[in-house]
Amino acid sequence: MLRNILVKNGLSPRESEVGELVTQGLSNKEIADRLFVTEKTIKFHLTNIYKKMQVKSRSQLIVWCMPHLKFIDMKTNANQTAPGFAAAGGTTEDTSSSIIPAGRSTISDNSN
Repeated sequence: MLRNILVKNGLSPRESEVGELVTQGLSNKEIADRLFVTEKTIKFHLTNIYKKMQVKSRSQLIVWCMPHLKFIDMKTNANQTAPGFAAAGGTTEDTSSSIIPAGRSTISDNSN
């Protein structure tokens, strides 16, 4: 579980919980609502997380966590096409074998 890995890397249990929710693509407000705290508290936790993990941004934190995420559980979300994506010039072809979920976004591996 990602939380255990984050704790082993020096985060407190609460910081690791916040870090895990960040990797799920939740905003600060969504995390605060879920944990019954203020957004200011989440920002405080994120500042501590960034320092301890030696990252500078939410994106860098997610990239650091990617090898530890369970992508199989998130495969369903990755295969769903965002509403209006095809209409906006995107594609609806099945590219599930080359899509890696990253929070609410996906990263396409076009190396195939």
